[in-house]
Amino acid sequence: MYEYIKGKIAVLKPAQVIIEANSVGYSVNISLYTYSKLNGREQTLLFLHQIIREDAHVLYGFAEETERELFRLLISVNGIGSNTAIMMLSSLNPDEIKAAILSENVRLLQSIKGIGAKTAQRAIIDLKDKVGKASASEQILSSPDNTIRNEALSALVMLGFAKKPVEKEIDRILAAQHGLSVEEVIKQALKSL
Repeated sequence: MYEYIKGKIAVLKPAQVIIEANSVGYSVNISLYTYSKLNGREQTLLFLHQIIREDAHVLYGFAEETERELFRLLISVNGIGSNTAIMMLSSLNPDEIKAAILSENVRLLQSIKGIGAKTAQRAIIDLKDKVGKASASEQILSSPDNTIRNEALSALVMLGFAKKPVEKEIDRILAAQHGLSVEEVIKQALKSL
């Protein structure tokens, strides 16, 4: 499974981007939300989701990790496939979709092409709790220390520490002190883990 792709934007269209990485052009399907984030840029890093079908290997790319997580939640709903999920993310931005799910706004979800009343209701039922949890954790992660937090977390998990205690410790360190480097956060976490 691919995690992300980083490279030069060779071609950018509203529903597709071709990224050149190591002299290979990768065709990646994107939403209009991601398109707006990429417009005017020469280089990019896209978070990927790969779908392998009998007739094709399809890459979906997202400018933000939170958009990819929402895409994955959407395709977990019975009746919403990858193309419908991309259509949803093209019609509404991720925050609007989350708000519609949390407020049980069936009408707004139905306004998206390909989403009927039953699918909208199913999405709300299946995802309300999951989106609510994700929104709460995103508020914690929306600090400027987010990149540092993620890098430190990744490094400590790769060293063999359990993810949950490491997350709590890193959050405690970053709440107590701002402006730390990744290395400083890791060193402080290692002292207390």
